[in-house]
Amino acid sequence: MEKHIYPIFDRMLQRHDRETLLGQRGIMLWFTGLSGSGKSTLAIALERELHNSGILCRILDGDNIRTGINNNLGFSEEDRIENIRRIAEVSKLFVDCGIVTIAAFISPTEQIRQMASDIIGKDDFMEIYVSTPIEVCEARDVKGLYKKARQGEIKNFTGISAPFEAPQAPYLSIDTSAHTLEESVNILKKAILPKIKDI
Repeated sequence: MEKHIYPIFDRMLQRHDRETLLGQRGIMLWFTGLSGSGKSTLAIALERELHNSGILCRILDGDNIRTGINNNLGFSEEDRIENIRRIAEVSKLFVDCGIVTIAAFISPTEQIRQMASDIIGKDDFMEIYVSTPIEVCEARDVKGLYKKARQGEIKNFTGISAPFEAPQAPYLSIDTSAHTLEESVNILKKAILPKIKDI
């Protein structure tokens, strides 16, 4: 360490101070699943439900990440990894502030999800696998992405021309074709509320 650099972290407010202020514990809810599985729909509904219960949340998704902090990244393998790395680093800051942070990204491999967990911290990282079958995802596909992928118009499309590695031991698994949105949100809320209020 440079002799003229003085660390101040021990004088800064700590995570516990912020969590006590909010009356909640910061956690990372990491939704993973195929395109069209219902990740974003679930994340948005859950955020609203938690907000109505007095819990401070923040959703991170492609719209607010790809147009901002990651607007210089493309879709090569290297850029996809860097995309998730940056999301995890930003998420860690939110979690450290006591905020319930919700990410909805395909994040198709165990390696990439493990990287996110390692950055955020495994005690704060709750992996939620939206396990909706691919045929249901494809039937829901209003943008026609699966059709384009099957016709070769979209390369490296997860589930068609690129692999999706299902999580081996997710905190929770939800098939949105087997539950209504309300049922799915209630399942999620019941599973995570004890973690959020455990301060």
